Amino acid sequence: MSQNIILKNKNIRPVKNFKDTLLLNTSIVVLLIVCVFFYAFTEESYNAIENISLLVRNYFGQFYLILGLCCVLILIAVAISKWGTYKLGKPNEKPAFSRMAWVSMLYSAGMGAGILLRAVQEPVYMLLNTPVSTKTSKETIALEYTFYQWGFTAWAFYALFALAIGTAVFKYNRPVLTSSTVYNTLENKEPRSKFSGRFLIDLLTLLTTVFGLVAAVGLGASQIKGGLDHLIGVTLNSNYIIALILLVGGLSLISALSGVEKGIKRLSTVNIYLTLTLLLFVLIQSDVIGVLKQFSISFYHYIIDFIPMSLALGNYNPGTQFLTDWTYYYWAFWIAWAPFTGIFIARISRGRTIREIIIGVLLLPSLGTFLWFTVFGQSAFELIASWQTYSGEFDNVFTSLFVFLSNYPLQVALNSVVVLLLIGFLVTSLDSAIYVLSTFTSTATKEPSKRHRILWSIILTMSAVGLVMLGFARKGSDVLIAAQKLLIITSLPLSLFMVLMAIKWLINLNHWKK
Repeated sequence: MSQNIILKNKNIRPVKNFKDTLLLNTSIVVLLIVCVFFYAFTEESYNAIENISLLVRNYFGQFYLILGLCCVLILIAVAISKWGTYKLGKPNEKPAFSRMAWVSMLYSAGMGAGILLRAVQEPVYMLLNTPVSTKTSKETIALEYTFYQWGFTAWAFYALFALAIGTAVFKYNRPVLTSSTVYNTLENKEPRSKFSGRFLIDLLTLLTTVFGLVAAVGLGASQIKGGLDHLIGVTLNSNYIIALILLVGGLSLISALSGVEKGIKRLSTVNIYLTLTLLLFVLIQSDVIGVLKQFSISFYHYIIDFIPMSLALGNYNPGTQFLTDWTYYYWAFWIAWAPFTGIFIARISRGRTIREIIIGVLLLPSLGTFLWFTVFGQSAFELIASWQTYSGEFDNVFTSLFVFLSNYPLQVALNSVVVLLLIGFLVTSLDSAIYVLSTFTSTATKEPSKRHRILWSIILTMSAVGLVMLGFARKGSDVLIAAQKLLIITSLPLSLFMVLMAIKWLINLNHWKK
């Protein structure tokens, strides 16, 4: 994701310096303790994470599903109510960006390394391991469930945070902190204690965001290594993943310290154009009519089956193992990214009505992502059908896209483009993360200090290295499995907080004075 944009509001109340220092120091201590355990007690850490993730799955799995559906339904209800006409910002304020620029940035927010990682592997997995049995074709079910994992629910998590934070910052001039979303706007009282509940909320948000970012960097670096393995024909050892993380971390730090926003914007633009070029190239080489037809059919079934899929009801219950490996993990991942992405969406959406924001955020990025997965998924289905036998060519999540592109002309050039895209997406994401996290811990200043940027760069990079080491702690495990288990645990407290945040946001809307 490219999100090198931060909320700027000259009327926002500054937070006292002691809270910034306390939040930063506490975060560093907690993360250092976690990293030390990952490094010194790698296998023991893995065992503990595995056991705790099982408990979370058993006791809170259904809660994750209900939360996701409720977020979607709440946003739809708000959009069609009178609250949908309220504007994020002052009543007469015009949008900060043109509609075309706004739509482009919304789309780019969803165009991260994740869709490169899963472009082929996930639809093929769903085809060969059909989650449910219905009257529709296996191809449709495969794409329908892929849409479900990447669609409305994910963007509902983002939109809810964006609107809650945007309301607090732009309407009530609160600091750019997650705790501002539950601030008592009616009484207008400051927290009484340094170690108040609001401080713990901000600490929780920061730590959860770090784990989400670390998982993305670790997975992205693993896919880059998979691409290099495929390109050179030699399997490199896991140390190369660590080297790639250090490289990406170094480039991101240089970018964050330079303060040249245009450079990151240009890199993000190049990423999007290269991604769209790759999409069009594969589409043109495929059965265009067949792909578009499958897109329409899958999208139709996704809409009509959305509620039973969301609650895993009846024939749409894929089983505990599937939910653990896929849905719970995805929901945890989206929740971990929600505060960070929410700030980005709120910033670019200032001056627009809540209705326009909800429709734009839920629908437009989802449709773009659905088209992406249909093009690559349906094309992969056709390849498998033409082979008549399938030997697991697309099973590896880190190499599947590269193997897929080797069946097309200009395969070396295409695979090289994917590697460059992965690096580009990771650098822009990590650079933005450094900036946003530095802003969380330096709200008393207009711009985050260089010291904070350096600290967060080091913390994020070393935490990503720790996750990679954790992923190889046990035979048969990898970075993806470790990230799945870790995020299911770390996102739980934030998901519980989202319930309070949603209630408080609705209360604020009810007392909104235009």
